[in-house]
Amino acid sequence: MRVEQEQLKAFLLDSSLVDSSEIDEAEKKAKKTKRSLRDVLLSDQKVKEEDMIHLEAYILGIPFVNLKNEKISFDVLSMIPEPIARTHNIVAFKAHDGTLEVAMLDPEDLETIDFIQKKSSLKILSRLTTPDSIKYALAQYQRSLSAEFSDIIKKESGSIKVISEEIGGEEEVEELKKLGEDLPVVRIVDTLLRHAILERGSDIHIEPTDKEVIVRYRIDGVLHDAMVLPKSAADGIVARIKILSSLRLDEKRLPQDGRFKIETPEERVSFRVSILPVYNGEKVVLRLLHEGAKGFSLEGLGFSESQIDSIQKAIRKPNGMILVTGPTGSGKTTTLYTVLDILNKPGVNISTVEDPIEYQMPRINQSQVKPEIGFSFSNGLRTLLRQDPDIIMVGEIRDNETASLAVNASLTGHLVLSTLHTNSAAGSIPRLLDMKVEPFLLVSTLNMIVAQRLVRKLAKTKEKYFLNKDQLKDLEEVVDLDRMLGILKDEKVIDSNTSWDKIPFYKVKQTKDSSDGYFDRIGIHEVLAVTETVKSLVMKGSTSDEIEDQAKKEGMVTMLEDGIIKATQGITTIEEVLRVTSE
Repeated sequence: MRVEQEQLKAFLLDSSLVDSSEIDEAEKKAKKTKRSLRDVLLSDQKVKEEDMIHLEAYILGIPFVNLKNEKISFDVLSMIPEPIARTHNIVAFKAHDGTLEVAMLDPEDLETIDFIQKKSSLKILSRLTTPDSIKYALAQYQRSLSAEFSDIIKKESGSIKVISEEIGGEEEVEELKKLGEDLPVVRIVDTLLRHAILERGSDIHIEPTDKEVIVRYRIDGVLHDAMVLPKSAADGIVARIKILSSLRLDEKRLPQDGRFKIETPEERVSFRVSILPVYNGEKVVLRLLHEGAKGFSLEGLGFSESQIDSIQKAIRKPNGMILVTGPTGSGKTTTLYTVLDILNKPGVNISTVEDPIEYQMPRINQSQVKPEIGFSFSNGLRTLLRQDPDIIMVGEIRDNETASLAVNASLTGHLVLSTLHTNSAAGSIPRLLDMKVEPFLLVSTLNMIVAQRLVRKLAKTKEKYFLNKDQLKDLEEVVDLDRMLGILKDEKVIDSNTSWDKIPFYKVKQTKDSSDGYFDRIGIHEVLAVTETVKSLVMKGSTSDEIEDQAKKEGMVTMLEDGIIKATQGITTIEEVLRVTSE
């Protein structure tokens, strides 16, 4: 039931969606790039995807349906299990008189239709739809599950036992252990964890107040209220998390750190736990680390072609030091893992010292630091140097000793990758000098510094707009508009004769599908290559501003400028870029 190319051409011309010259041009491009006419017309935005699928449905004689903004009954939606719906892009949306209407992208997927027919015992009526329409319908599984989770927690919260404040010692520990293993508490904690995974949370905050317990999830870098629990649930939840993390149940006066793992049908997730005594009890923060996460690429992380070229040159050197800088949660470790994945060849020995090991990588020797038993970054690195490594990754340079060892390792023929907490790439140099690294050693070893932040990406539903004079004036206060215009032209984001009033920007368009108009995150970066001129500035004791100015003259695009490039491409908003670069 595929649409033949000649048939598609004829109907496209009849419908006046494109003219004959556009068809001819698209055919030439399709032949040259070995793609279909349909793909070329869509990628060049000659035809809207919805119009194309609407036309294909008409040609094939299959009804077209658009499920955007349609509320589907959960009873109907759940007739197709969510994993099947997501894998095969098929959604049930209407059931009546012994029939089930399903929206799908591939009407030839007869195997899936047959499976659904046997499962539901209903006659299946196929309807063609768009990827956006399917995505909107799939999101309703999450909303329905959220309501289900909320119901579970409300129901179970009323069943939690309350421990008397009068008991203490071993009796209290025993009571807490029983409470932490009580079925309602187990269900609540399990639900909180699964819900956070479903909502794509990176952190869970469980915060006791005077009268209740507030649960918040950090999603795409921003904290959101998830649910409010009764105060009576606090002791049980903390006890359950302590049991999972093998922490002391009777210790309520001192902070504790631990970790545990859970497995879902799709993946394994590791939780890093931090418990802090506060005025109203104990606050718990859990960091989610998806162990199966893989398949990262520098392009996928948001690096531009010119930045990737600079990184490739730096990592091809047999020795030296590459640093990635930024605040906590800015994706530094992910960038380092991506670089390690590129370098991970059979002919090299790669070893790491990390805290924690966020992703397990094949053929790489990964060590977890344990400060409580004296296994720190510095003595871990010292041991690694006796293990004949070619490439070393040190999770973070935190102190003078680790900095000195990392520099010496790169001097003695090793490629060293590490992270540092600084606000900019140029700011890393004074930071290392503060750690007592000699300037002559620094210029001999430092190859490259990458600074980064994570910005939220706009959802597909977004609004285009153009900057007015007042908005341009505000932008001019944070960035050199003439330089920025030159960068946009050099990066081929805009034509050489385009002016600021003709450059489109994008903003959030509120929809039911995405409450704040953003979905997922991407990096904005600055890549500072340590050239001969930069080395001479370091030896002269120049400031970070002077080093940054020189790097900009040599072609470095700053994080703010990289963010504005992404804002003009519709990836994010100016407001989001300014939010993360001004933090």
